Amino acid sequence: MGNALVMATITGLWYWFAASLAGYTLFSTLKSPTFIGFVLGLIWGDPILGITAGGSIEVIYLGLVAPGGNIPSDKALAALIAVPLVLMSNMSIDMAVSIAVPVGIVGVFVNNIRRYGNAFLVHKADQYAEDVNIKGIWKAATLYSFIFGFIIRFPIVFIANYYGAGVINSALTVIPQWLLHGMEVMGGLLPALGFATTIYMIGKKQYMPLFIIGFFMVKYFGITNIGVAIFGLCAALVIMYMGGIGEGNQNASNADNSQGSSSHATRISNEDAIKAMLKG
Repeated sequence: MGNALVMATITGLWYWFAASLAGYTLFSTLKSPTFIGFVLGLIWGDPILGITAGGSIEVIYLGLVAPGGNIPSDKALAALIAVPLVLMSNMSIDMAVSIAVPVGIVGVFVNNIRRYGNAFLVHKADQYAEDVNIKGIWKAATLYSFIFGFIIRFPIVFIANYYGAGVINSALTVIPQWLLHGMEVMGGLLPALGFATTIYMIGKKQYMPLFIIGFFMVKYFGITNIGVAIFGLCAALVIMYMGGIGEGNQNASNADNSQGSSSHATRISNEDAIKAMLKG
C-alpha cells in the first residue's frame, strides 16, 4: 500500500492545486487528462498505459464548453480517479472511461460547494475592507480560499485512490461478465461521442467524411493513432491553404467589383450634379 499511499497523496494535492486556479499559466495543462495520465504513468512506472488511459478520457471532453464559467463536468477529477484505477488495478481502459463520466459530474457538485463557500469569504473580505484591514482582505481572497479548497477536494481523491484499487479489484471478481462487457462497450463509445460533439460544435458538416476516413483507416488498415494524426494534420493543412487561396481570389474579385461599383456610383452622382447645375 506504500505506492498507493504515494499515488493517493500526489493525486489529492494535484486536484487541489489545479482546481484552485492558482494563476493563469499552467492550470489548464494541469487539468488535461492526457498530461495527468503521462505524469501518473511515470510515477507508477508505465507512462504508455497512463497516456493511453488519459488520452481516452480526454477525447470525451473535446467538445466541452463552460458557458459563463459553469463547467458541465470536471475532467481533472475524472482523470485523477480513473487513470490511477487503470494503473493500480486490472481495470480496462474502456471501463475506466465509463467510470470517469459520473466522477466528472461529482466534480461539478464539488465546484458548486466551493462557490458557496467563497461567497461567504467575499462578504468577509468586505468587512475587512470597511476596517481597512489589507492583510485580512488578502487572507479572505487567497489563503482562506485555498484552505477551504483543500478541505473539499483533497479527501475525495485521496480516499478514492488509496482504497479504490483494492475495492475495485474485489468488485471485478463479483460483477457479472455481461455487465462488465456492457460497461466496456459504453466506455468505447464515449470517445466517439466526444469527437461527434466537437464536429457538431465546429458546425462544418463537410468535415464528416474526414472523420469517417480516419475511423476506417484505423479499423481496416491498422494505422496507429499517431499515423492518423499525421495524415489528419496534412489534410488540415491542404484544406487550409487551398481554401485560403480560393478565398483570397474571391475576396480580390469582390474588392474589384466593389471598387467598380463605387466608381460607377461616383460618375452617376457627378452627372446628376452637372444636370442639376444646368437646370439651375
